[in-house]
Amino acid sequence: MKMFVGIKNKLQDPNPNPHSDLDLEFIKRIAKRIHKSGLITPAVLFLEMTKPLALIGSHAMIFFGPIITAFINAEGYYRAAEIFEDPNNVEKLVTEIELLENEATNNTNDIASQKTRVSSVQMEQK
Repeated sequence: MKMFVGIKNKLQDPNPNPHSDLDLEFIKRIAKRIHKSGLITPAVLFLEMTKPLALIGSHAMIFFGPIITAFINAEGYYRAAEIFEDPNNVEKLVTEIELLENEATNNTNDIASQKTRVSSVQMEQK
């Protein structure tokens, strides 16, 4: 019966520390890549739709891992599969993407308002 204790503990608590520093950094890197690509809206929509299926998607990633890792970095692939098995981490990724977009939008609005102020001051001086 002792051999089933480890399985029982894993089933009860799949990820005891859901947001370690390394996991958060990994999520932020992925969010920055998505933001740089410009596919923010489709990515957020896809992530929100598939959040309830995070565990199944993670298991599918592990199942197809031997084939896919022949073409990409195995460490990052399996790390993503482990991190995104928890829907809370998917939500954290969506939040990071939205924060990056809000920062970019605010910076763009600030620059536009500064240009408007500068041009209005120049017009008043003439």
